[in-house]
Amino acid sequence: MAKAKKAKNDEQRNGDNSNNSEPVVNHQKLCLSIDMDNRRIHGFTELKMVVPDNGIVGLHADNLVIEGVTVDGEPAEFEVFPHYQQLDSKDRWCVVSSATSAADASGSVYLSSLENELLPNVLIMCSKSAKPENGQGYTQMNNGEQSPADTIRLCDAKSVKLIRIDYWVEKAETGIHFYNNVLHTNNQLRRARCWFPCMDDNLQCCCYDLEFTVADNLVAVSSGALLHQVLTKDDPPRKTYVYRVDVPVTAQWISLAVAPFEVLHDSHCNLLSYICLPADVSKLRNTVAFFYNAFSHYEDYLSASFPFGSYAQVFIAPEMAVSSCSLGASISVFSSHLLFDDKLIDQTLETRISLADSLARQWFGVFITPEASTDEWLLDGLAGFLTDSFIKRFLGNNEARYRRYKANCAVCQADDGGATALNSTLATKDLYGTQSIGFYGKIRSWKSVAVLQMLEKQMGPESFRKILQNVVSRARDGYRSFRTLSTKEFRHFANKIGNLERPFLKEFFPRWVGSCGCPVLKMGFSYNKRKNMVELAALRGCTSRPDSWKDVDNFDPDSENREGGIGWPGMMSIRVHELDGMYDHPILPMTGEPWQLLEIQCHSKLAAKRFQKTKKGLKADGSDDNGDAVATSDVRLNSDSPLLWLKADPEMEYLAEVHFNQPVQMWINQLEKDKDVTAQAQAIAVLETLPQLPFSVVNALSNFLSDSKGFWRVRIQAAYALANTSSEDTDWAGLLHLINFYKSRRFDPNIGLPRPNDFHDFQEYFVLEAIPHAIAMVRSSDKKSPRESVEFILQLLKYNDNNGNTYSDVFWLAALVRSVGELEFGQQSIIYLPSLLKRLDRLLQFDRLMPSHNGILTINCIRSLTRIAVKLSEFIPLDHVIEFIKPYWASKTWQIQVDAKRSLLELEFQCHGIDAALILFIRYVNDEMSLRGQMKLAVCALRLCQMTGQSDCDKDVKSETLVVFLRLLESPLAFNNIILRHYIFCILQVLAGRAPTLYGVPRDETLRMGHTKTSNELKNIFAALIKHSIPTEPSSGHPHVPSDLEGGERETDSENHEPPKAVVASPGPDRSVTLGAQMIANAPAVEQRNLVLFLPEDDPIMIPKVQVLPDGQEPMDPVTNFLDDNFIDIEASMKAAAPLNINKGKEPVLDPVPDSLIPGEATKEVDTVSNSHEPKKPKLIIRVKQSAGSCRAEDPCNARTIKSQDGHNDADRGASSSVSVDAPPRNVAETISTSNQNFEDANSCHDVGSRVTASIDCAKPTIDGKDLVKELQCTADSSTVILHLQPDDNLPSSTGKTDIDLQSDKGKKKNKKSKRKRDGRPDDPEHLEHKQQKKEKKRKEKEKAKLLALRSQFTSIELSSHEKRVATVNWEDEPNLPESEVKEQWTESRQEAADGAGAASSAGTKYMDVQSKPAEPSEVIVFPSSVSTPQSTASRKIKIKLKNRSLGKP
Repeated sequence: MAKAKKAKNDEQRNGDNSNNSEPVVNHQKLCLSIDMDNRRIHGFTELKMVVPDNGIVGLHADNLVIEGVTVDGEPAEFEVFPHYQQLDSKDRWCVVSSATSAADASGSVYLSSLENELLPNVLIMCSKSAKPENGQGYTQMNNGEQSPADTIRLCDAKSVKLIRIDYWVEKAETGIHFYNNVLHTNNQLRRARCWFPCMDDNLQCCCYDLEFTVADNLVAVSSGALLHQVLTKDDPPRKTYVYRVDVPVTAQWISLAVAPFEVLHDSHCNLLSYICLPADVSKLRNTVAFFYNAFSHYEDYLSASFPFGSYAQVFIAPEMAVSSCSLGASISVFSSHLLFDDKLIDQTLETRISLADSLARQWFGVFITPEASTDEWLLDGLAGFLTDSFIKRFLGNNEARYRRYKANCAVCQADDGGATALNSTLATKDLYGTQSIGFYGKIRSWKSVAVLQMLEKQMGPESFRKILQNVVSRARDGYRSFRTLSTKEFRHFANKIGNLERPFLKEFFPRWVGSCGCPVLKMGFSYNKRKNMVELAALRGCTSRPDSWKDVDNFDPDSENREGGIGWPGMMSIRVHELDGMYDHPILPMTGEPWQLLEIQCHSKLAAKRFQKTKKGLKADGSDDNGDAVATSDVRLNSDSPLLWLKADPEMEYLAEVHFNQPVQMWINQLEKDKDVTAQAQAIAVLETLPQLPFSVVNALSNFLSDSKGFWRVRIQAAYALANTSSEDTDWAGLLHLINFYKSRRFDPNIGLPRPNDFHDFQEYFVLEAIPHAIAMVRSSDKKSPRESVEFILQLLKYNDNNGNTYSDVFWLAALVRSVGELEFGQQSIIYLPSLLKRLDRLLQFDRLMPSHNGILTINCIRSLTRIAVKLSEFIPLDHVIEFIKPYWASKTWQIQVDAKRSLLELEFQCHGIDAALILFIRYVNDEMSLRGQMKLAVCALRLCQMTGQSDCDKDVKSETLVVFLRLLESPLAFNNIILRHYIFCILQVLAGRAPTLYGVPRDETLRMGHTKTSNELKNIFAALIKHSIPTEPSSGHPHVPSDLEGGERETDSENHEPPKAVVASPGPDRSVTLGAQMIANAPAVEQRNLVLFLPEDDPIMIPKVQVLPDGQEPMDPVTNFLDDNFIDIEASMKAAAPLNINKGKEPVLDPVPDSLIPGEATKEVDTVSNSHEPKKPKLIIRVKQSAGSCRAEDPCNARTIKSQDGHNDADRGASSSVSVDAPPRNVAETISTSNQNFEDANSCHDVGSRVTASIDCAKPTIDGKDLVKELQCTADSSTVILHLQPDDNLPSSTGKTDIDLQSDKGKKKNKKSKRKRDGRPDDPEHLEHKQQKKEKKRKEKEKAKLLALRSQFTSIELSSHEKRVATVNWEDEPNLPESEVKEQWTESRQEAADGAGAASSAGTKYMDVQSKPAEPSEVIVFPSSVSTPQSTASRKIKIKLKNRSLGKP
């Protein structure tokens, strides 16, 4: 027995939080007002959070317009980085020429999108939190759990902030959906952030207070318990619904539905509510009549009450639902197609299982969550296991076993690769949640249930039940704030409670959970009469490919035999049915040698029989009575053997594929005498595949079909087996048996016609319903349907009579219509086709007048007509069929609309090939409004692609079509519908001959950063920007500058505003990934953008592309490595007397803002600045301090205004930060005259990362009134930003474009400083001004001489600055540090910049290298450098490199 482990406390679950590096949500309040007419919601959310030490809180919010953020009632700085950006895909996919290249590109785009969605994209600056005084802030109880008192003490010790976010959503397309007067949410995969800001993380759980204000005629249903309703005083009055979620849940489980609902309460339990639209009330009442049985069954099985205070089931129109069921905490939203009235039979099973499954997932999945993504399989399997217990209890043990048998068969066929490894990181965490979508998602779910059922078989049902009860009771413990379950903990419970030995568990979990593949067993036997023993031979294999074993995490090549010796723990039982009974023999080892030869002792003995000696030569087999010499004893008659039949793994203890070889008579015995439905189904599957069918097989199948005691699903399987065995060789025996069976049940023997329908016997109803379809599957030698089959189906359609029947025959008729589509018409049966088409037309007209349930009759008619048209395409023009189906687009029933489009896709595929079908699919998807309809069309397109071989796809699918799919993959349509996006990706993979899964897609590790690292870099950059944006404490004479001028943004028309565009860099093996490149899809092409500086004049000054790199950091890739080693080093202090003009022909000029050039509209624009109507980008403000002496040398007329080249995208979106750059002081009069100036920021490069904008901001006097701080506002863009130089006629043109490196000579400055100390001269402004003028004169002369030589080649000119420091922050407020300390910090900064590749660090300086090259466009790339700690007072330096090389060129 394993020793009990201590439960994990919260700190252990989240890692070491002693540094408090991640925010934690304690509580969230959501208040929304919903305007159904305008499809708009607005309101606010309040989050009570534990703020990390760096003071930055990262949240998720997409498709929201954030109006403002406050922290504890005070306005706070924040930045928004949209996860989705509309990319300019022009020429981006020029390299796509085949399906293989398109598949590679789709993998890159899809992975980038999924990785970026993990990042928090709303960063909020809060004050730094205080650490607990004691070590951890709390103590632990003896059981390892945190006590309530310690929890309170911990919350008091840490800084808990109240963050309020005001926002609104208009015309939402994802997350929240409007349809007429109905609203509902569907969080899909990481889409809760699309309707309220939150921490959309599976590890963040908290309680919620929810308030929703709607019109008084609407009902708002949400997660949690309804506390009260409040009628507002508005005109017209509105109603506010107040809900509370007392159980901590993640944001993805918060759901909302608003409509004029009707509410039904359960008569047995007041916790249950059933809600639907008024038209469906009668169906709802009949549908949910059983539900209390399932609800009470789960509570009894788990020995616990329902974890939430209430449970609501909401049914909405199918066209609104993204899936058939959407889960939320204490609420489930279903599609109304599941509802049925008391006249329908077929819909009952599907609906009841679906409702029971959603209730089970409230326990496992919503209430108890996985500890990590690799543990999701466990919660999914436990929910399926609980649903299986409901099926076994209320639908019968046969139903449960048969469904499990079929599911296991499907898993064994599909479990051939690493994508189905349940606990593998590569198949779970690295797939970002897509592992639960599509075909492989269903396979993984079935496999999860099968693995848990195997554990139940090993430990027993009661022990497994105790484990579930222990898991639930542990989660209901009030002391535990996290209700998570991990694979490791469940394994511990299996050892502690289930009494399973550790060696077994040590092998079981890695092999079944951490690996892929199922055992494949091929067995045969021989009976030794002399020893009365069965000799069993077995060969063990695996369904997975050998090359897939190395991909899983837990694969150990040393423990597995490479020659096929893959093993599984345990022993498989062999059940031997003898004359005296059945006996189980658990003797077949599942590990070790793949070949096994076993002996099984028989218990039954034959009566002694005297064998007379025959004459020589008369013995049939020529052998004696020695059993060892009998090689064919297994084919002898039963009188020669006590064996009736053998069955391997009778209790399904293994998820295995078994191929057993035994005589035909034994299979017949198993079918007729074995009462287990799985044994019967296995026998039927073997008998119908026999190469030669004796009449005994047909008779056995017919007898089983006629046996009313048999399980109806197995009887249907026997009917299809009879159809498959029917041929001329058997004189159509199977077909005759099917027809005779149907006539014996449904025909009047007196008149030979069908009797009126009578469906009181449900099992008989299901069997008879399947008979026409089985008859239609019968084929002759020419692959055509016999004439008898066509006549029989036409007779059933013609004489169907439902008068006097209590139940509806709509599904009965739909089955008949499907059988018509299954027929193959030959020369003898083609004469019946007009009559059949006439009957179908009558059914269509009837269904138009009296619509059937979900339009099922019309849907099956359209499908049958499509199949007939495809089969007879040589004789029937398909264009006529297309024109016949097209009007059904306008059907009032949504299911009919979607199915008509699916049929047209199939017809287009048959007419013009896969390329035309895919183009038509794109058109239909763009026109389809419902998300579920888009998904259904995508599934149809994927199936068509799977019907086409890879060679045909490369030949038939054009590159233009592939490019259209790639654009659709990164379009807003795909972002809004994650299921559609996944299927589009799967289509491109299937066209390339690959599996439809993200597993195994090549990843460029040089382009991929972990989302945690990227998130930390975002926060560090944001912290640096916010820190520098806080100005030095001004004096009383300092003019007030509104915060809007530095960190605000300009209002733009939300409808005319184009989506931001990002620069996409081509992947490279040795690239240094910028921040923006991490937040966009990697693409092979590069799109250039312009960056413009706004100055107060109309003439533009063209700014070259600038790359701000950390000191000592060299560019590494084609995007960033456009700087040569040859560049010019010049003075970096940006003195006013040293103009900077990089335009051709003149020196660079950057003049201060003169008083006379202040536009009058500047102050008006300040009033229109909003805090954040659009996503913001971080900014960097460089403050240039100018002395009075240098200001007198400036010419105000030289100032230039740089105009934006993308005027529609010039809204400022970033919070600003400032860095002071020393410059000569200026007089106060000029300062005051320009203090209220507001200059517009320009930005035409919209990247997923941060943008780059620069502007000359307002000027402010210093404390003593003599110095001027001029702010050069620069947005720090971590991704590539491209600028084009604009011609300027007003600027000098004699100077060629040069490479300029602004770098301070640290060594010379050190010598100068030492010299000043020796001379005793202080650093007074007059002395500095004198030295500056002297050096300026020398610099101009030297520069003028060398600029002529720079036109043809690069030279290096170094002009050092001895008096001023570069990018000095708070020059006057911070004292000078000792020289050694400054040098030490500078050295640390270089090391951190090299390691962090541009991440903001805690200490160091910044350098700015500027480099330019002639005749090429320029660009700006900003890499944030290190940021000093609060304790550091050293000045910062910036290194800017300018070079005129185009982006993407080598």
